[in-house]
Amino acid sequence: MADAVIHTENLTRKFGAFTAVDAISFSIGRGEIFGFLGANGAGKTTAMKMLTGLLRPTSGSASVAGFDVRSEPEKIKQNIGYMSQRFSLYEDLSPKENIRFWGGIYGLDRKTLREKSARLLEALDLQEAADTRLSSLPLGWKQKLAFSVAQLHEPKIVFLDEPTGGVDPVTRRRFWDMIYETADNGITVFVTTHYMDEAEYCDRISIMVDGRMAAIGTPDALKDEFGVSSIDDLFIRLVRPTPIE
Repeated sequence: MADAVIHTENLTRKFGAFTAVDAISFSIGRGEIFGFLGANGAGKTTAMKMLTGLLRPTSGSASVAGFDVRSEPEKIKQNIGYMSQRFSLYEDLSPKENIRFWGGIYGLDRKTLREKSARLLEALDLQEAADTRLSSLPLGWKQKLAFSVAQLHEPKIVFLDEPTGGVDPVTRRRFWDMIYETADNGITVFVTTHYMDEAEYCDRISIMVDGRMAAIGTPDALKDEFGVSSIDDLFIRLVRPTPIE
């Protein structure tokens, strides 16, 4: 893929005798929404840690935003955004304080940060809650703010680790509207999710099983290839194969 912003070749990570990620190879293009699926323990988190520069591969290679995961992990961190379901913002700070804090971490100057903060609070309709402690706000608002903060420094890629966990279906759908807008702006979105209906929203998906990439392609192409009517059916087929009688 000529315009790949993520590219891996036989990317592998072992912990002693255990292989957590087993020689995965794939490319993701600019502005693509890529769903990274797999059951708990399939190797998703380990793979994501390597791609975000937090964990060194045992073997194989990978580049993210044009930087090598082995030799340039700090460059990768400067050129990506990251949002986790479990931790993205500080609950005891207000939305405005969180924006100011993370903007400083990302190296934004004061003038740029003031301008972006004002635009962001207006876009999310958070002006009246700008100085309210984040812990008192609804989860949906927190998630939308966290996603927006992850893009303050205009990264080339945003990694979303189960970003819609625990929110209601309407809020989930609105969150995906934000993802579409981000991709339309040329930012690549790498998302993990346990909601199989969300996999249908992605341009392409992959499904990891026991550290290996068992399937990769567009949702429609994979359903045709495996003869199933939904990604949920495909996931169950790959993760829980029919036992031998």
